[in-house]
Amino acid sequence: MPNLGQLEGTLLYLSAFAGAFLAALWLSLVIWTGRDIRARSRDRSTQVFFILLVALFTLPGLVLYLLLRPRETLDEAYQRTLEEEALLADIERRFLCPGCGTPAERDWQICPHCHTRLRKSCPACQRLLEIPWQVCPYCAYAFPVRQEQSWNQGAG
Repeated sequence: MPNLGQLEGTLLYLSAFAGAFLAALWLSLVIWTGRDIRARSRDRSTQVFFILLVALFTLPGLVLYLLLRPRETLDEAYQRTLEEEALLADIERRFLCPGCGTPAERDWQICPHCHTRLRKSCPACQRLLEIPWQVCPYCAYAFPVRQEQSWNQGAG
C-alpha cells in the first residue's frame, strides 16, 4: 500500500502538469485568437476586444469570438473583390451593336439583326478595322481621302 507522502507527491505532480497544460491551452487560445482576428479585421479596437474576450473568459470567450468574428478573412474578401472586378471587366468588354444594342462578336462586319456596319476590312491585308480608321495599323494601308473630307479640312 502506497504511503501518504507518495500519494501527495503524485497528486502534486499531476496537478502541476494539469495547471501547466491549462496555462498552455489558455495561452495558445489567446495567440490563435490574435492571429485569427488580425487576418479578419484591420480595426485595432476590434482586435484588442476579441483578444481580451478570450484572455478573460477562455473557452466561453472563444465560443463568443467564433460566433461574433467576421465571416471571411481579409484575403478572402480581397479575392472576392478581384473576382467581382474581373466579372465586371468581362461585362464591359462585351461588344454591342451601336444600331440595335444587341451583343455582337468583335469579328463581325455587319450586325445580323439590324444590318448596321460594325467593321470594315482593309483592302490590302483583309484584316478587320474600326469604321473611322483611315490607316490600317497592320499593313499601313492608307485609305484614300474623299473629296468632301478634304474640302471640309481645307475650309476649317
